[in-house]
Amino acid sequence: MATDTHSAVEAVWQIESPRLVAGIARLVREVGLAEELAQDAMVAALEQWPGSGIPDNPGAWLMAVAKRRAIDHIRREERRDKKYAELQRTLAEPEESFAATPEEDFGDDMLRLIFTACHPVVPTSGRVALTLHLLGGLSTEEIARAFLVPEPTIAQRIVRAKRSLADAKIPFEVPERSQLAERLSSVLEVIYLIFNEGYSATSGTDWVRPGLCEDALRFGRILAGLAPDEPEVHGLVALMEIQASRLRARVGASGEPILLLNQDRARWDHLLIQRGLAALQRAEELGSVSGPYTLQAAIAACHARAGTPGETDWEQISSLYDELSAASPSPVVELNRAVARAMAFGPEAGLELVDALLSEPSLANYHLLPSVRGDLLAKVGRHQEARDEFERAASLTQNDREKELLLSRVRGLS
Repeated sequence: MATDTHSAVEAVWQIESPRLVAGIARLVREVGLAEELAQDAMVAALEQWPGSGIPDNPGAWLMAVAKRRAIDHIRREERRDKKYAELQRTLAEPEESFAATPEEDFGDDMLRLIFTACHPVVPTSGRVALTLHLLGGLSTEEIARAFLVPEPTIAQRIVRAKRSLADAKIPFEVPERSQLAERLSSVLEVIYLIFNEGYSATSGTDWVRPGLCEDALRFGRILAGLAPDEPEVHGLVALMEIQASRLRARVGASGEPILLLNQDRARWDHLLIQRGLAALQRAEELGSVSGPYTLQAAIAACHARAGTPGETDWEQISSLYDELSAASPSPVVELNRAVARAMAFGPEAGLELVDALLSEPSLANYHLLPSVRGDLLAKVGRHQEARDEFERAASLTQNDREKELLLSRVRGLS
């Protein structure tokens, strides 16, 4: 019975912890403290529920206990006055149901939590870990396992992230309109980094890690519901929905990678494609000019609409990459633009763009540069050079599955 109760508490925590932390953070104005108080409530549940039974509304029970812990903390710190009165008022609300607190308050709290966890004052790796921890309810062990790094490293990142927020006195609030674009960009970056690590793992023995994609999609959908008028939010959701639709087709029976043009499109998830296309339409309706995520979603949509690889509108994709390069220039975008141009206008056209990137410092150890160049060299018949490029790409990647794929290309040219 105790084991069953313990499992139930863990399940409730997984579901309710983002709301608990967000709701308490609104009151105590500090994310780290809010999480401690929420965890205190979970400990209370582990102590009391085996004897009293699981309450009808466990989330409301935890919220009420966490609020009481907040009052105790404020009393100890002798900071009663206004905050104490505010907390006392919240305790007067009925505890039987979360519906007793207006749903819009929860929406506002979650939005504040997302912007706080993804604040630019925190390093990118810390933002990713803190977001998965606070919004995804993932333990440090689960995050460490997902990213194949030691658990103490993740724990340290989370601690440092909370400390950075506290030291910088970051307010628990949605940023002002003048700061919104920059702050929203940070939020979207974190969500897409999580998704990409799931979609194309940078290291380890797995080509994809669907769990991370699911977490990122959940965060994106929550954000779209909380910020329905932001076109790039819908653009990112569209991009992730469409890319996630290919996950089942990206790996073979033994876990080996299957590249886009070789995938069985019958295995694509057409429900996710439809969701993605709807989100893309929403993004395009809201934005007079398409942002980077919306443009990438439009590129993904070109693939999704093609019933076979031969039906892909590569000229349209090449044109979209031209727009993306102008809107958000980067060496990686240029590399992708080269691939699209090669598919639309021939390998020589793509090779010209790739060769211009060979002296780019930021791509010096980027395995996809020699991988793409090797592919284009093979297509124009320069096989020895292609083999050299594939071998270099294999030496640079940290993903075992990708390494084997690249080495198979070398063997195929022998």
